[in-house]
Amino acid sequence: MDKQRDFVLRTIEERGVKFVRLWFTDVVGTLKSVALAPAEVEGAFNEGVGFDGSAIEGLTRSYEADVLAHPDPTTFQILPWRGEIDPTARMFCDIMTPDGQPATADPRNVLKRTLAKAADRGFTFYTHPEIEFYLLKSNKLKNGAAEPVDSAGYFDNVPGGTAHDFRRRSVRMLEELGISVEFSHHEAGPGQNEIDLRYADALTMADNIMTFRTVIKEVAIEQGVYATFMPKPLTAHPGSGMHTHMSLFEGDTNAFFDAAGQYQLSGIGRQFVAGLLRHAPEITAVTNQFVNSYKRLWGGDEAPSYLTWGHNNRSALVRVPLYKPGKGNSARVEYRAIDSAANPYLAFSLLLAAGLKGIEEGYELPPEAEGDVWALTDAERRALGYDGLPASLDAALVLMEDSELVAETLGEQVYEYVLLNKRREWASYRAQVTPFELAANLELL
Repeated sequence: MDKQRDFVLRTIEERGVKFVRLWFTDVVGTLKSVALAPAEVEGAFNEGVGFDGSAIEGLTRSYEADVLAHPDPTTFQILPWRGEIDPTARMFCDIMTPDGQPATADPRNVLKRTLAKAADRGFTFYTHPEIEFYLLKSNKLKNGAAEPVDSAGYFDNVPGGTAHDFRRRSVRMLEELGISVEFSHHEAGPGQNEIDLRYADALTMADNIMTFRTVIKEVAIEQGVYATFMPKPLTAHPGSGMHTHMSLFEGDTNAFFDAAGQYQLSGIGRQFVAGLLRHAPEITAVTNQFVNSYKRLWGGDEAPSYLTWGHNNRSALVRVPLYKPGKGNSARVEYRAIDSAANPYLAFSLLLAAGLKGIEEGYELPPEAEGDVWALTDAERRALGYDGLPASLDAALVLMEDSELVAETLGEQVYEYVLLNKRREWASYRAQVTPFELAANLELL
């Protein structure tokens, strides 16, 4: 760590960095930032930067307000959109109490705690997200609806189109920040795009996702358009999700791989999937934390609504892909419900906790869903035992309130805050209709 600190201080001096932004998130997943002068960075490493935690959503209560932001030198990067004149850098922070303990409601700490439990069992957790978002002409509504930048569809090539140039600029900027991109393409909705990040350990990936959202917003401003991660901004078109591929490694060995298993998925992998299916309803208030999220989940267009798994079945909640047969390190499972607007630290924590619970308890994986789950009738789904995800945020909160797994994983403070905050959101929403909901939330997401 001392070498990392020395590298940061030397780079700041050599590159003439004028501002260093310290980043962290609130419980909802909103990025927070405080800018330091270069001369203050060494002191921040040694002592942290104090601030009023009670002013941050869900971070501390009023009677325990003082907290310290401790920058993580391994996350230091110069921000390319700030240019070469008076360059600006950033580091993610861990939030600590004055007595040197991790703040229990710091989302980054929540994920670290869950990763430590996995490490105690010999596992390292890797994730690979496919992040969808919409590009709109502006954040203003036209005739009560958002206006996308194009009318293109899935994998369409639009020569000279806004989305094509946007993705190219965004990918270059992400890679300048050390974030590797695997794919980028136009998605199914008009103005909808997807950029897939190359797999990394879950903590690095959560940091990368927060940086990704900032990059997308900055490039949109630069190009005179508006980017939104709102789960369902257009009623008649697909919502934006963050299909997340996951795997557990034991050292250099992928614990999900078994050459003799069905779809080359190991017994550990099957138990992990069973854990995801069993606990999905109670974690949905976090992986899908907005009222608008349930318009996506229950709006068709391949959004997963039922507790099913399958191979190459995009109507299932969990998919077991087989992209590279026989290549053990490529074995993974894909969870398809999570929104691209979710707090990645909390969402990854709960997905991992659910999967680990399946392994610890030896859950049995139910039969595979082989067809289009959406094409079945309600009676057919009931006969097959396909229960659904919660149909609303209100229903998701009821299930979360009874969940020991969520309470234990998030910790008491985050757990109680999510319940209280989301109940308020639901209560304020019930009197609204879609255009008002859209206008109120488009700016935030």
